[in-house]
Amino acid sequence: MDKLSLFVLLTGLSILLQAGILAAMYVTMRKSVERMEALAGEMKTRVLPTVELAQSIMVEMQPRLQVITENLEETSTTVRDQIQRVDATVTDVVDRARLQVIRADELLTRTLDRVEQTSDLVHKTVVSPVRQVSGLMQGLTVGLEFLFSGRGRRNGGRREERRPVPQDEMFI
Repeated sequence: MDKLSLFVLLTGLSILLQAGILAAMYVTMRKSVERMEALAGEMKTRVLPTVELAQSIMVEMQPRLQVITENLEETSTTVRDQIQRVDATVTDVVDRARLQVIRADELLTRTLDRVEQTSDLVHKTVVSPVRQVSGLMQGLTVGLEFLFSGRGRRNGGRREERRPVPQDEMFI
């Protein structure tokens, strides 16, 4: 056998081998296609009624869902408006309360200032003159006592002890 016949023989065998592989692939593909068609048919019989049922339910529910959606939209708008009103009211109340607190603080400050002024006025017009008069009276009392007691007279060789003069307490 020469080289050419060996080459032709090997080429023929390769072609036959390729033909066998292609035939096996064809058979395998044919079985896969048959299985896929069976699955598709089964899906049509099982899933398609469910999809059709869901689709009919959606068609029935669409008006209801639309009403629910519109109601939710109206409700959210109403709630938002009410919250804005409440916010405005609360802001107004807080502002008014703040103003009242400021006014009360100013009133209390003015009242305390007036009490302090009145206290100073009472001190200047009543307490100081009373102290001055009291001091003057004590001085006069001591002076008169000194004059009438006889300037150093002795009682039996002893000097008379001077009695302390009770001091007037401050009164208002």
